[in-house]
Amino acid sequence: MLALERALLRGFLSAAESLEWKQGEVAAAESGSLLQLMFDGEYEAIFSNSAVQNVFSASSVTEENIDTFLEKQILAYLDCSAEVDNVERQRLMFLLGVGSLQLFVQSNWTGPPVQLKLQDFLPPALLQKFCEPKVLHATILKMLVLDGESVYTLTSHPILLLIARIILVNSRHKLTSLQTLPWWTLRCVNIHQQLLEERSPELFTLAQACIKQVTEAEALFTDGESWHLAVQFHLESAYTFLFYYEYKKAKHCFNMAKDITKLQINLTGALGKRTRFQEKYVAQLILDVQRTDGFFLPHSELSPAATPLESLTINYDLNDDTVLNEIKLADADQYQVPDLCAEELAVILGICIDFQKNNPIHKLTEEELLAFTSCLLSQPKFWAIQTSALLLRTKLEKGSTRRMERAMKQTQALADQFENTNTSVSERMKLFYCCQVPPHWAIQRQLANLLFELGCTSSALQIFEELEMWEDAVICYERAGQHGKAEEILRRELEKKETPGLYCLLGDVLKDHQYYDKAWELSRHRSARAQRSKGLLHLRNREFRDCVECFERSVHINPMQLGVWFSLGCAYIALEGYEGAAKAFQRCVTLEPDNAEAWNNLSTAYIRLKQKIKAFRTLQEALKCNYEHWQIWENYLLTSTDIGEFSEAIKAYHRLMDLKEKYKDTQVLAILVRAVVNGLADRAGEVSSGLKGKLQELLGRVTSRVTNDGEIWRLYAQLYGNGENDSSEDIEKSLQYLTKAHKCEIQSSDWEKDVSSFKEVVKGAIEIAHVAIKCSKNKSNHQEALQILSSARLNLRGLSSKAKQLFVDVTSNEVHSEIADEVTAMDNMIAELQELSNQLRDQC
Repeated sequence: MLALERALLRGFLSAAESLEWKQGEVAAAESGSLLQLMFDGEYEAIFSNSAVQNVFSASSVTEENIDTFLEKQILAYLDCSAEVDNVERQRLMFLLGVGSLQLFVQSNWTGPPVQLKLQDFLPPALLQKFCEPKVLHATILKMLVLDGESVYTLTSHPILLLIARIILVNSRHKLTSLQTLPWWTLRCVNIHQQLLEERSPELFTLAQACIKQVTEAEALFTDGESWHLAVQFHLESAYTFLFYYEYKKAKHCFNMAKDITKLQINLTGALGKRTRFQEKYVAQLILDVQRTDGFFLPHSELSPAATPLESLTINYDLNDDTVLNEIKLADADQYQVPDLCAEELAVILGICIDFQKNNPIHKLTEEELLAFTSCLLSQPKFWAIQTSALLLRTKLEKGSTRRMERAMKQTQALADQFENTNTSVSERMKLFYCCQVPPHWAIQRQLANLLFELGCTSSALQIFEELEMWEDAVICYERAGQHGKAEEILRRELEKKETPGLYCLLGDVLKDHQYYDKAWELSRHRSARAQRSKGLLHLRNREFRDCVECFERSVHINPMQLGVWFSLGCAYIALEGYEGAAKAFQRCVTLEPDNAEAWNNLSTAYIRLKQKIKAFRTLQEALKCNYEHWQIWENYLLTSTDIGEFSEAIKAYHRLMDLKEKYKDTQVLAILVRAVVNGLADRAGEVSSGLKGKLQELLGRVTSRVTNDGEIWRLYAQLYGNGENDSSEDIEKSLQYLTKAHKCEIQSSDWEKDVSSFKEVVKGAIEIAHVAIKCSKNKSNHQEALQILSSARLNLRGLSSKAKQLFVDVTSNEVHSEIADEVTAMDNMIAELQELSNQLRDQC
C-alpha cells in the first residue's frame, strides 16, 4: 500500500506501478475504484460512489450542525464492525478526505469549475434545516473560521474542505494504517490557511507537527526511487515556513531540495543584446543553471510527464518596437539550460520565491527575479510552474511603460484560464502543492489592482464588487475621492447581511469606533480584526492607553499578527511602558526575524530599561536585516560607545559617513579619543590604546569632510598628544591640527564680544605657541623654525591688540581685571617667541 500512497502523493502511477496495482488486492476492493478515479482526476465522481453515499446517508438527522453530523457519520463508519475489514475502511475514508481536498483545490485554484451539488450526497433531512443555499454556505464558512480570522466569502464548495478537515485533521488518530497521512494533513492545512484573512497559530502548530512526522517517517524516503517525493516535501515545507515568517527554516528546506537535485543555480553576467537597435553586446543579468558534473537523476519515470504546450497558459510576447522579447546572448550555447525535469523546475521556482522574500523591493531585485522567470518560462512544461512564473513576471513588469501592456494581457489570460476546460485537472494538479499557485480570486484581484493603477477605476471596481472584496472596493473609492460612495456600498451590503467584516470596513471609512464595537459584539468577541481596527484608530488619534487595550485583545485571539505586535510596541513606547514594548517587539522579531525596524525599536526599549548589552546585540540583528538604515547605525554607534565596544563604534562611525557624507557626533569622538589616549579598558577588558591607528584614520576622514569644527580638530590634536609626545612627527601634526582648530574658533561669530569665549580662544593660542616652540626645536632648517615661531607670535599679537581694544576701562585706560592675566600671559609669550626668533636669526 505504501507504493500506492507514494503514487497518490505524486498524482500518477508509473507503467510498472500500474501493472503491479491491477494485479494486487487493492484494485479489486472498493477503495481501488476510488483510487482509480483519483489518478484519472475524476474527483467529482468520488461522491457518486456507493460506499461514499452510504457513509453520509441517514434516515433521520438529530444534529443541529453540519460539521457534527459529518464527523459523527465518518467516525461511525470507521468504528463499524461490519464485514469490511478495518484497514479497507481507513483506506476508503482517507481517499474520501484526499479526494475532497483535491476537488476543493479544483473548485478554487486550478479550475475548471466544479458542478457538485450538496443534495447529491448529503441527506435531505440535514439540508432542509437551511431555507436558502446562501445561509447554508455562510454556515459552513463560519465552521472554517480559526483564531478569529474570517474566511473569504465567495469560497466555492467549502463543504469539501470541511470534509477533508474532518477526515485528515480531526479523525487522523483513527487512520493509523496510512503512512502518508501527515503529509496530506499538511496540504489540507496550507489550503485552509490561504482562505483566512490572517495567519492562524492553530494551523501553524499543526503544520509543524505534520512536517516533523513526515521527516521522521523513514520508510517514505529510504530507497533511491523516492528522491522525487523528498524534493516535493522539502519544497512544500519551505513554502509553509516562508508563509509563517520562519525564513531560516524555509531557506534550509529550499537548499535541501536543491542539494537532492544537484543543481547549480547562479545569477551571472553574460554578453547580450536587449534592444533591436543595439549594435554592441553588453553585460546582461541571466540565470545560469547547470547539473553537477553532468549528473542525471535516476528513475525519470517517477517524475511527472510534461504537459502539452497547447494545454498551458499562453505566454504573450512583448511585441515592442525597441525591446526584444528575450535577451539575445552573444554565446547562447555556453549558457544553455539543460532539459529540466518537473522537480528541478520546481526547485528553481522555490529558490526564486525565497530570493524575493529575503531581498528588499528594489530595481536590482526586480532584474534578478526577471532572470529567474525568464529561465522558468524558457521551458514551458507544467501548468502550476507556468502560472506561478507568469504571475511573478506580471507583478515585476507592471511598473515598466514598455512592458505594462503585456502585463495587462498576461494577467487577463491567467484570470481566464480558470474557466478553460481544455486542460485536464490531473495536468493542472502536477506539482500544484510545491508551487504555491494563488486561488483564482487572488489572480482576479491582481488584475483589478492593475486596472486601477492604469486608471481604469470603474473596471477595477466592477471586479472587486463581483468578488465581494469590499475592502479593495472601498480603497478604490477612497483613492478616487468618492468617500460617500464607499459608505453607500457598505451600507447596502449590510442591509443584505450584517457581518463583522463589513462593520469594520464601515468603521475604517467613517473613522467611528461604534462600528468596530458593533463588529466585536456581532462576532461574540472573537473578531481579531475588530479590535485591530479599533486599536489603529486609537493610535491615529494618539489615544495610546485605549489603543494598547484593543491591540492586546486582538493578539490574544490571534498571536500571529505581525503588524499589530509592531503597533502595540510603538504604543507602549509612547506610554513609556518599555517592558510591554520589549515584549511586543520581541514577538515581532520572532515572527519575522528580518524586520529591521522591529529590531531597532526593541533595542530602544532595552536602552530605556537600562539593558544596554541586550540593546547592543539587538542592534546587531537589526543591521543584518538592513545595512542601509542610518538611524539604526546611529543607535548602534551610541550603544557601542556606551558599553565600551569602541572598535564597533569606530566601524559604525565609518558606516554613518558612508550613508551621510557630513555626519558628525563630537561627543562620541571625544569619548573615543579619551578612551584611546588614557588607555581605558573596553568591554572585553582589552586596553583601548591599540585602537589609536583606527581612530586616527577615522578622524582623518571626519576632518576631510567636516573642516569647520574646531572641537573635532582639537580632538585630532589630542590623539597625537597635543605636542606632549617625543615624536617630532606627532608634535608637528598636533601643531597643524591645533592651528586649524584655532582658525575655526576665530571664524565663528561673536567670540570677541563675550569674555569667556575670548579667554578660551586666548588659551588655545597660548597652547599653540607652546607646541610651536617644541616643534621649532625639532626643525633642522632654521627658516622653517622661524616661520613657525613668527606665525604663533603674530597670532598672539593680534589677539593681544584686540583685547586691549575691546576690554579696556574707559576711565583708567587699563585692561579689565577679568582678562588682565590672559593679556599678561600673551605679552610674556610674545616676548619669549621674539627672543627665540632672534636667537635663530643669529644662527642663520
